[in-house]
Amino acid sequence: GGLTQGNRPDLVCYYYDGDVGNYCYGQPMLSRRHAVTAMTTLNSCTPPVQITCRSTASRCRDSTLVRTVCCQLSTGGSVASAVKLNKQQTDIAVSWAGGLHHAKKSEASGFCYVNDVVLAILELLKYHQRVLCIDIDIHHGDGVEEAFYTTDRVMTVSFHKYGEYFPGTGDLWDIEAGKGKYYAVNYPLRDGIEDESCEIIFKPVMSKVMEMFQPSAVALQCGSDSISGDRLGCFSLTIKGHAKCVELVKSFNLPMLMLGGGGYTIYNVARCWTYETAVALDTEIPNELPYNDYFEYFGPDFKLHISPSNMTNQSTNEYPQKIKQRLFENLRVLPHAPEVQMQAIPEDKIPEESGDEDEEDPNQRISICSSDKRTACEEEFSDSEEEGEGGRKNSSNFKKAKRVKTEDEKEKDPEEKKEVTEEEKTKEEKPEAKGVKEEVKLA
Repeated sequence: GGLTQGNRPDLVCYYYDGDVGNYCYGQPMLSRRHAVTAMTTLNSCTPPVQITCRSTASRCRDSTLVRTVCCQLSTGGSVASAVKLNKQQTDIAVSWAGGLHHAKKSEASGFCYVNDVVLAILELLKYHQRVLCIDIDIHHGDGVEEAFYTTDRVMTVSFHKYGEYFPGTGDLWDIEAGKGKYYAVNYPLRDGIEDESCEIIFKPVMSKVMEMFQPSAVALQCGSDSISGDRLGCFSLTIKGHAKCVELVKSFNLPMLMLGGGGYTIYNVARCWTYETAVALDTEIPNELPYNDYFEYFGPDFKLHISPSNMTNQSTNEYPQKIKQRLFENLRVLPHAPEVQMQAIPEDKIPEESGDEDEEDPNQRISICSSDKRTACEEEFSDSEEEGEGGRKNSSNFKKAKRVKTEDEKEKDPEEKKEVTEEEKTKEEKPEAKGVKEEVKLA
């Protein structure tokens, strides 16, 4: 089940740090495109997108996993998005600076230094039994697949170009190993795939995956290098065709984390992610782009949508059907919804603010971290008798019992001795007072 109740629209949270365009880490365009996307989105989408958690990077600054500013901005937004989904404070979290799916545990790869997708999924796994990662980047998400190669709690589904193309992985027969066998679904595509072919492929495969795996959360990597006109891409998808994948995944009504990824024609990246933000918001936006600080990037037509290229579609005839049939055979082997043992939920990656709730000023606005730590997971059980509505205790008011000191500790503590002697004196004085009262009565 999803989070949407009745006709309530989905809550969408958009993570963006204003400094993201100020850093160059190998490719200046990779950081600048996020600033262009955010500016275009804010001017195009009505109701406006709420920019959330601009200080995410600074809050993750001490982590050993994020040593540089560019990694902080990417990873901080993705992990904070996952935390917000875990706390059920949003239905869809968008972090276009994320989606760096090539990085390995000890190796940078493909413009990716830290794999924020893996870190965000690990955060989601604290609250969700099974997480589905879908990758529609033109390059195979090798880093994510490798990270969850032997687990059945994460299924990776990747639609990508295969054959003499970076990173060279993602064959149909790459199905993971051990406990995670058949939990990797790879759909290798050929050059020139267009909207109609993509929809014919994507919809039945994802419907079957949802039926067999039954995830409780989805991470969607929306690399825009799979659209027409990309400098490193070789597909012929339009922005609407690319967004159809987002629309389909959204229709399953599961908590969804939307991440960026590849995309090397900067104005098309901004177009694509702006439109897909509008899809997440269920908002229609005009084809005419509004004026903004990066308006000249979209010349000469200044339109939102692009035309497909005249590239020949090589993913036709019997090829897609053969691949789909093979994938369905692999999915049939899977047990329905693998079980997960109950365990204690680890702490959230985003540090929580210290301070007692009773001492807070009621007129002061509560920060995101303070609000997050007051929400308990619905799947968590507690044996506390003093629980409020919903059967959950407030962790900020719950104080640990005082530890009883040992005899050695008592001897070392002079203040403890003073308290003991004073108690003994009061006990000795009490019987004396009783004796005086008895003498008075006899008299």
